[in-house]
Amino acid sequence: MLPGGSATAGRSRGAYRSYYFLPQYFRRIVKWRQMDLEYTLWQMMYLCISPKTVYRTTSYHKQTKNQWARDDPAFVVITCALVLIAASAYCIAFGNSFAHSLVTVVSAVVIDFLLLGAVLATSGWLLANKYLREMGGRSHAVEQRVEWMYAFDVHCNSYFPLFIALYVVQYFLTPVLMSSGFMSTLLSNLLYAAALSYYHYTQFLGYNALPFLTHTELFLYPIGVILIILPFTIIGGFNPTRFVLGIYFG
Repeated sequence: MLPGGSATAGRSRGAYRSYYFLPQYFRRIVKWRQMDLEYTLWQMMYLCISPKTVYRTTSYHKQTKNQWARDDPAFVVITCALVLIAASAYCIAFGNSFAHSLVTVVSAVVIDFLLLGAVLATSGWLLANKYLREMGGRSHAVEQRVEWMYAFDVHCNSYFPLFIALYVVQYFLTPVLMSSGFMSTLLSNLLYAAALSYYHYTQFLGYNALPFLTHTELFLYPIGVILIILPFTIIGGFNPTRFVLGIYFG
């Protein structure tokens, strides 16, 4: 061992112990080297092209970690960083002042992603535990319930493809989507309808992966509502891109 190796390891362990009052999930945020960034990036890619592949690992995680939820905060940390970067890009393009831009960036991360995500996760968590758990039929050694952190994981998984569509793709299509005319309205509505529908589809996959839940197709119902509303928003000339950007930068 190198002479300084023991001292370095001791400092590392000491630094880790200094955050011992935090739950393990948050300690891994502080000690970023413990986060599995490569696996997280793999998940993000497959959530956009084959979300079922991501949820095939759910049972394996339960068997090895004894919990359905992730114990690694890397997904949340990377998503927060990407939202921050994307929101900053919108502020550079459309912002009026530094103070307004700062509020917009913080709101995008803290309110739009984290707080709204916590509300949506709590709604799904309550719905699943109260109405969708299988009470008979298949037997389990212990009563199983949806963990709140798993519900938040499902939201994060569903949010990432939506982020790609409504932050990244929309940003590059903004000159087209913000123009006046029927085609811009049509494209904007189709983009938002596809992104929101994919969000709810991925929500369904997340809850459907749990073997003790039934009637998880309930999470697909909002897609039907979106498809019913879509023709009316197009015919009515409602442009979601102009509406949303008007809220933030109008």
